[in-house]
Amino acid sequence: ATWRRLAAIESEVQDGVRVVLLAAEGPSFGAGLDRRMMSPEGVPGEESLASLAAMPDAEIDECIQVFQSAFTWWARTDAVTIAAVQGHAIGASAQLALACDIMLVGDDLKFALRETSLGLVPDLAGTWPLVQRVGYSRALEICGTGRFVGASEAVAIGLARSEHPSVDLIASQLALAEAFLGAPDTALRALKPLLQGAEHRERVAQDAAERMAQVGRLRDLGSIGGRA
Repeated sequence: ATWRRLAAIESEVQDGVRVVLLAAEGPSFGAGLDRRMMSPEGVPGEESLASLAAMPDAEIDECIQVFQSAFTWWARTDAVTIAAVQGHAIGASAQLALACDIMLVGDDLKFALRETSLGLVPDLAGTWPLVQRVGYSRALEICGTGRFVGASEAVAIGLARSEHPSVDLIASQLALAEAFLGAPDTALRALKPLLQGAEHRERVAQDAAERMAQVGRLRDLGSIGGRA
């Protein structure tokens, strides 16, 4: 139910929204999978993993794809997305934090991808951003052992941007959002896809992408008399 609700956010965020902040109430960002989902009975009102396993492969794939859409939107949107992550962030919630452009963490962070420890693999679009941030070898170790990553390590390995006292985490998130809002809207929207594609383009292609993006910016500036 949570994943389906998250998937609906895409249709609810209005055009022109420039920054989206993701935060959770309480001592932890997310506790992870309800282990009752591993039992044949599952959770009342929800499909158990056992019932999913009984479906044909194509139907399982379709179900997971719907769930993934709740997570991939945070990178696909034109808006800058910033997660504030405190306490436990396990499994699906860890992948949700990874889905955002920037992750700020509280000093009490306990980040873990424990799916493999349960006989599963991370499947909510979290493996791609994890490898992009920390590299294959470290991603393999984090997922394969299911261990917890603390705040200082998360920053040191590039998993998170910065560590903050948990009591100040939301204030730090809001301050970062305000800093982004200081840039002209169209420039910020052009910057995000330019940087997102940089790692996957050849140098010459990235140089061309810069030029193309800048042409649009110059046209915009010229049309409004030099004001951004």
